[in-house]
Amino acid sequence: MHHLQCILQAQRCLGWGPLTSVSWLLLRTCRAHSSFSGTTCPSPEGQQEDGVRKDFSSRLATGPTFQHFLRSASVPQEKLASSDVVDPPPYLTVDELLGRQRKVYLETYGCQMNVNDTEIAWSILQKSGYLRTSNLQEADVILLVTCSIREKAEQTIWNRLHQLKALKTKRLRSRVPLKIGILGCMAERLKEEILNREKMVDILAGPDAYRDLPRLLTVAESGQQAANVLLSLDETYADVMPVQTSPSATSAFVSIMRGCDNMCSYCIVPFTRGRERSRPVASILEEVRKLSEQGLKEVTLLGQNVNSYRDNSEVQFNNAVSTNLSRGFSTNYKTKQGGLRFAHLLDQVSRIDPEMRIRFTSPHPKDFPDEVLQLIHERDNICKQIHLPAQSGSSRVLEAMRRGYSREAYVELIHHIREFIPGVSLSSDFIAGFCGETEEDHLQTVSLLREVQYNMGFLFAYSMRQKTRAYHRLKDDVLEEVKLRRLEELITVFREEATKANKTSVGCTQLVLVEGFSKRSATELCGRNDGNLKVIFPDVEMEDATDSELRVRAQPGDYVLVKITSASSQTLRGHVLCRTTLKDSSAYCSP
Repeated sequence: MHHLQCILQAQRCLGWGPLTSVSWLLLRTCRAHSSFSGTTCPSPEGQQEDGVRKDFSSRLATGPTFQHFLRSASVPQEKLASSDVVDPPPYLTVDELLGRQRKVYLETYGCQMNVNDTEIAWSILQKSGYLRTSNLQEADVILLVTCSIREKAEQTIWNRLHQLKALKTKRLRSRVPLKIGILGCMAERLKEEILNREKMVDILAGPDAYRDLPRLLTVAESGQQAANVLLSLDETYADVMPVQTSPSATSAFVSIMRGCDNMCSYCIVPFTRGRERSRPVASILEEVRKLSEQGLKEVTLLGQNVNSYRDNSEVQFNNAVSTNLSRGFSTNYKTKQGGLRFAHLLDQVSRIDPEMRIRFTSPHPKDFPDEVLQLIHERDNICKQIHLPAQSGSSRVLEAMRRGYSREAYVELIHHIREFIPGVSLSSDFIAGFCGETEEDHLQTVSLLREVQYNMGFLFAYSMRQKTRAYHRLKDDVLEEVKLRRLEELITVFREEATKANKTSVGCTQLVLVEGFSKRSATELCGRNDGNLKVIFPDVEMEDATDSELRVRAQPGDYVLVKITSASSQTLRGHVLCRTTLKDSSAYCSP
């Protein structure tokens, strides 16, 4: 661990902060390190392979110098974007970084950002010569893209690793040794705890370390464990084009920013994904154009705090213009200035393809200035659907959560949005049983659900996470059974109110983007309306609005008009009228 000690010593000398530093970097040999004395390294296939591994290990033992890490850290991302060729580490050759057609199996857990991260990781590995497989049994490398937002999410991964242990143990000696890696937020949060608890894990890669996957896997090939969980102030993978793996996909996620600066007291995201940084506008527009050329009909702009987007890459826009927040909202950080903001990006993206729907998630309520709402109202292809995470209906709890607003300010914003965008579909997040939440606080959340009548909701019991402000400053004092009881009550009320809200669509004609067959019936199709609600309708012949003599059946990616006949808290049903285009649909749709 000599090189790691050098890095950490230099980190202290340079005064790097916790988020800009080498949070943790591990490269150790399981034969040499005492904590891995019980770990069995893969057996060599023969003398030649053993010689190669010894040669690799001897070169790794000399290791890179600290100057190498400083030199690598100083390369700006714009320079990396200009070329796909990156110099290999001094202890590896270019050939050793190649995947040599080894097959990779990727499993994704958690949020949409992890779905996008999976595509980024695969894009990087594909360029290094790896192949992707959907068959777990034939995989040479298994990578789990993980979530840490709640304890249950992490327990799911521990259970999965237990299942994979048998697969690794039974691996035939005639095949290359199976390698297992943990990617994403859980790797970032737990670091060496994963390697100490599960010796069968070969690599760890945090959310900002996916470019390093070819090197980590090469190190693992020699029987060593390797990890990179550095957090970055500028990594956005702007030059990495995610690989769309589903040929029948009608929609895609496009990451526009990473990390979060809000520091809500309950949230682990700033500690697992780092500080906010945004992709340059030009790289986002290029990706959206390519998706449009591929025929995709819907793009969702992604970010942990998507509407706080701020592109500072172009100097001429780094002026002193202050940030406009929603009325009555504040931030936990010093107000930022300058840069191209979310309204500019949304405007540019919506102009690329009038037939492509635009969504965005997940926003923070503080970042909804009128210019964003005006754009949503004006542009037909920007969906009239807004996710507005409330988390609680109690101002006292909101203050403890460090959300930057009161209940009153939140409700005022709801009214303002509905005035600006008539018929807008609203969704929200809620946490049941946060630290210090009383029964009265809970009832205020219940009353907010009834007052707003959200169309969709995401509700969870509070799960305290280490490193968060709540972990250090507050007490998780609501009993588990009370959390679960309150959660059930919130879910019940949400469903009642969502059903009422969705039933207002009955009798209306809505534009639906067809996704495919319904999971429950081969005679029905399903898709989503402008408000992102699932709509089910019969698979029958229909008229084409652009050619009245043409009879067609809807296909994935088609826009169809559906008259809604019934509604529940999660689904609308109706009968299809005709196939159309997004541009022509406004004349027929009713709010």
